Amino acid sequence: MTVIQQLCGDRMKIIMFFPLLLLVCSVSATETETAVQQPCPQDIHAVLRELTASLAVQNERITVLQKENQGTKSETDQLKLQSKEIAMNISWCWKYIILMIFSPFCIFSEQAAKLESQKIETDKLMQQLQGVWDSSGSVAAARERESERRRESTKTQTYCLIEVKQVAFSASLLDQGSRETGPFNTEITLVFKRVVTNIGNAYNPYTGIFTAPVRGVYHFVWSLYGDGNIAAGGVLFRNGEHIFIAYEHQTSGGVSTSNGASLLLEVGDQVSVRLFVGARLNDSQNHHNTFSGHLIFPM
Repeated sequence: MTVIQQLCGDRMKIIMFFPLLLLVCSVSATETETAVQQPCPQDIHAVLRELTASLAVQNERITVLQKENQGTKSETDQLKLQSKEIAMNISWCWKYIILMIFSPFCIFSEQAAKLESQKIETDKLMQQLQGVWDSSGSVAAARERESERRRESTKTQTYCLIEVKQVAFSASLLDQGSRETGPFNTEITLVFKRVVTNIGNAYNPYTGIFTAPVRGVYHFVWSLYGDGNIAAGGVLFRNGEHIFIAYEHQTSGGVSTSNGASLLLEVGDQVSVRLFVGARLNDSQNHHNTFSGHLIFPM
């Protein structure tokens, strides 16, 4: 670039010098013609030719230097591209080297993580097995405890069955004194207040109703006593159903009647004795009117 600038400077100097030279030569020629009338000692055309040749040489040198400069710029751009490609290749090489170095460690880390997960699951299973072992001791011990539990359950059921089998009651109409009951225009439930036996507490002395605690066959007996010319009678009811009647009537003196029944009862069934319509009962401290029942067998 310095050479080109120098040549350009020389060219400018020549261009600037050329008009001055013409002016000087012109003045000299005028003075010579006026004073002496002699020709100019310098050949103007030769100078012009020399200057023109020098200018052409300078232009040619400038052109050559510009071409060389363009070639240098192209080489510089090419070197820059090559440098970028080399840098990219180096970067890829480093990535490949790093991958080759660290990939075995990554695989190892993944396998180690899998092994650790399997170890955790195995520990959980062992803890569960240990808990089962601690709670049961062994399979045989667990079976023994289950057998013991079943035996206890059987004992409990047998005990409950024995308790249920022990169902029996017996009661009389009045708990004290003497009194007549009836007659009435409708059937009323007789409440046998004086309880002598009530095993299982199935009979209620406040309502006169027996409630079956278990499904089974029960036997009931009721005995009634009257006096005078009015009938003595009572009806056995199961859940409002008329079952049997005990009835007796005579014109004078005391009269007694009784009856019995065996009934299949479901749990919760109710049994009671109702005074027959128009009948009258007499009771005293001798307890002539009674109501009894018991469980024959459960079903």
